[in-house]
Amino acid sequence: MRNKGAILTLAIALTLVCIYQLSFTLVTLNIRNHARQYADGDPVKMEKYLDSLTNETVYDILINEFTFHEVQEREINFGLDLKGGMSVILEISTVDVIRALANNNKDTTFLNAINIAREMQKKTNKDFITLFGEAFEQVDPGASLSAIFTSQELRDKVKPGTPNDEVLEIIREEAHGAIDNAFNIIRTRIDQFGVTQPNIQYLDTKDRILVDLPGVKNKDRVRRLLQGTANLEFWETFENAELIQNLYATDAMVREYQATQKELKKDTTEEKSPVVDAVPVQEDATESSSLMAQIRSDTTLQDTIPQTIEETYPLLSILMPMQDPQNRQPYPGAVIGIARLKDTTKINYYLRLAQERKLFPREVRFMWSALPDVDQDKKPTDRYKLYAIKVRSRDGLPPLDGDVIVSARQEFDETSGFAYVLMNMNAEGSKKWAHITKENLKKVICVVMDNKVYSGPTVQVEITGGSSQITGNFSINEAQDLANLLKSGKLPAQARIIQENVVGPSLGERAVREGFSSFLIAFLVVLVYMVFYYSRRAGLVADIALITNMFFIAGVLASLGASLTLPGIAGIVLTIGMSVDANVLIFERIREELAAGKGVRMAVSDGYKNAYSAIIDANVTTLITAIILYIFGTGPIKGFATTLGIGICTSLFSAIFITRLIIERQLNKNKEITFTTNLTKNAFKNVNINFIDKRRISYVISSIIIIVSIGSLIMRGLDTGVDFTGGRNYIIKFDQAVKTPDVADALTSQFGETPKVITFGADDQVRITTRYKINEDGIEIDEEIQQLIYNGLTPMLSEDVDYNTFYDKYWQSNQKVGPTIADDIKRQAVVAIFIALVFMFLYIILRFRNYQYGLGAVAALVHDALLVLGIFSLFYGFMPFSLEIDQAFIAAILMVVGYSINDTVVIFDRIREFIKLYPKRERKEIMNMALNSTLSRTFSTSFSTFVVLVTIFIFGGEVIRGFVFALLVGIVVGTYSSLFIATPVVFDTIKKAERKKEIKLRK
Repeated sequence: MRNKGAILTLAIALTLVCIYQLSFTLVTLNIRNHARQYADGDPVKMEKYLDSLTNETVYDILINEFTFHEVQEREINFGLDLKGGMSVILEISTVDVIRALANNNKDTTFLNAINIAREMQKKTNKDFITLFGEAFEQVDPGASLSAIFTSQELRDKVKPGTPNDEVLEIIREEAHGAIDNAFNIIRTRIDQFGVTQPNIQYLDTKDRILVDLPGVKNKDRVRRLLQGTANLEFWETFENAELIQNLYATDAMVREYQATQKELKKDTTEEKSPVVDAVPVQEDATESSSLMAQIRSDTTLQDTIPQTIEETYPLLSILMPMQDPQNRQPYPGAVIGIARLKDTTKINYYLRLAQERKLFPREVRFMWSALPDVDQDKKPTDRYKLYAIKVRSRDGLPPLDGDVIVSARQEFDETSGFAYVLMNMNAEGSKKWAHITKENLKKVICVVMDNKVYSGPTVQVEITGGSSQITGNFSINEAQDLANLLKSGKLPAQARIIQENVVGPSLGERAVREGFSSFLIAFLVVLVYMVFYYSRRAGLVADIALITNMFFIAGVLASLGASLTLPGIAGIVLTIGMSVDANVLIFERIREELAAGKGVRMAVSDGYKNAYSAIIDANVTTLITAIILYIFGTGPIKGFATTLGIGICTSLFSAIFITRLIIERQLNKNKEITFTTNLTKNAFKNVNINFIDKRRISYVISSIIIIVSIGSLIMRGLDTGVDFTGGRNYIIKFDQAVKTPDVADALTSQFGETPKVITFGADDQVRITTRYKINEDGIEIDEEIQQLIYNGLTPMLSEDVDYNTFYDKYWQSNQKVGPTIADDIKRQAVVAIFIALVFMFLYIILRFRNYQYGLGAVAALVHDALLVLGIFSLFYGFMPFSLEIDQAFIAAILMVVGYSINDTVVIFDRIREFIKLYPKRERKEIMNMALNSTLSRTFSTSFSTFVVLVTIFIFGGEVIRGFVFALLVGIVVGTYSSLFIATPVVFDTIKKAERKKEIKLRK
């Protein structure tokens, strides 16, 4: 073996680096175990103990000292599915950036072009600015963009008459700068949030940002942190007394409007029946307000408002006016009503109707409170306050905005028991603030951020000096987040969550337990199998290589800071199969050399040399699959691709070099080493199957299965998940077994549509899928859906389970995929599979210098993909686990492609070798010889990989069961196609080409 010293040095160096990197993980585990013992089951106490060590030195190595925070940053990073946490994809609104750059953004042509570009974006991959340019030209051919984009920011760049293509390029540069700024602001906010090992990165399109936050528990807090633009404004307000009569007039208007709508919907031929109101309509506003005040002040009565009350008082039955129920006098302040979160959308609609009909002053603008109201015990309710903002300026801008803020920090008021934010303004802001407060003595000034009212204090005195407070019912965390938003700055455009995946800590812990249990069992099974099949000494050598490979994978993962996910564990386990395959190829070659009468040393040398070609080809094709998955995948899929790619590289090093060093050392010590056992030495030795002559049988069998599969795909389709359709998934775990139809019925009344409910694992756990309001964005929508789920499932819960307990105890995880990114995922899935097939085809042609080999390989791959799709189409709904088509399934299809081509390439490699050895033999004989001679390797690799996957399927948990099932099916069909499809197709295509050549020669 050449360069033995260099290889040994590299192995030692790699081992030392891995030990160093993994030592941080061991230190962290040790500290957490100590904290767990100290806390004695109290999670709050444990968290405080760990927080106290954040900046303390806990690890000395060589000349370096590391604090606990630094040690955590260097440990193996568990993904969200193992650790729990939140992963979101944010989309920075390019439309907002374009609107901000346009000086005349109310122009009809401009607005029409924006709307057309939005529609065009749904059908193409082009960036929005290009589409906007095309739409602008379509709306008004020949019009000049320079006439619209004359804002202060562009004054020096866009001149009158600047060509449209140049204007678009300038806009593109400005948009990229704004998005870069948004990226930095989001990173700053997350750094201040204090998450360990966050992952923030651009995705394939510049305006999308992936944010992974492992370990976070308060998902609503994160949503506010990420989506808030931090657009702080200070507004003057109307007094409640000024608008209360307008509110009653709006209630009467809505009642008339609804009556008119009902009349229009009635069938003209239907005879109208008289309507009798259980509660007579009160024309007098005073009587109406008295009745509604009594209803709204009694919460028990409010929960059982009869339908007739809602029809008679459509607005006041859901919006409680701010007035004394005894004397009917309006309360002072700018709050004109309080309503439940679920009713705010309807109230907004009613108020828009009223404003269109000029029932309110033109200067009024309505805004909801950012935080819910609190009860007497200072606990948050589900009710929010409605404020009446006064807009004085013609351009609709506030008298003061957040650009004047220079500092902000969280403080705590011992008297009220709530936190607040103390902020300071610059000189210009201080001057304006003094003027505003002087003009509004004894009146309310609203502190607004992102169109939500955070505070509405009454001005007592003129405030000079620029120091002021934002007060409200803030917890310490809420006040800290608000201060962080103000310090990090205002986002240049709206950041919108278009995909979200949240995993609760209990589901993460169970995933860790199940994932590692399946890994250990699979690993032990493979170790035992290698000793059983290849003898104690040779099998132990392979086992050492496998253990070394796992050690290297863990060390490299820690070095790169890559996340270990549940699919990542599946990738590692699949790497075991790949590593076994390399050892099997080498050992099978050595066995062949020994059978040919060579001595052990010569057999080992020639066995390794002859196996290199097949090992490299097989692993390169799988590596291509891993690279494609890494490029097109996100989150757990990228984790799967990362571990698979690392595993392929380390398994090659371990199988080729580590085993060679050990075997040669044993031979140098004159130790006897064998590569067979009494049970396996004659396995597959005298097999002589005529695969080529039987190809028509396999063609017929495959054709029938493919026709059935295509028929099922046409008739039944596939069970597409939210990754491809858009929607929300919620996993809920109950105290007892539940029936999915009961859960679906309970939620239908809440959503107004029937959600999809399936059992997820045990019969006490379900997954709820809904598209309710999927096209609407905002934290309030997420909160509304969570409230609806709680309301619907309350009868199935224990009596003492409130909203917060439900989401702490029963909620396991949730996922949201917006329709825009769902379309992108579908597009990327098709592109990924197509690119994988093209690259496989090109690689085969490159290696074998014959396009027929490429055709045979691609035919087998298409065959495998169709069969897997067909099985998922045929059996979804009948299996006791989910066969949903999602991103993980696409990863599985690509892995089936990689595995199948791996198997096929080994056979092709042997055909190429036999053609050189036996040039005078017929091609049919050579191909049959190649197929039969590789059967032992095919069986060992397929069997070991199949056993590994079965272990994961049984013990790996529900989250990846469908993914692993696809791999299991793929292993079976991939092995079948490599034997009965790929090589026969090569034989037939070569035969056909030769016939054409003969015909040409005869002519």
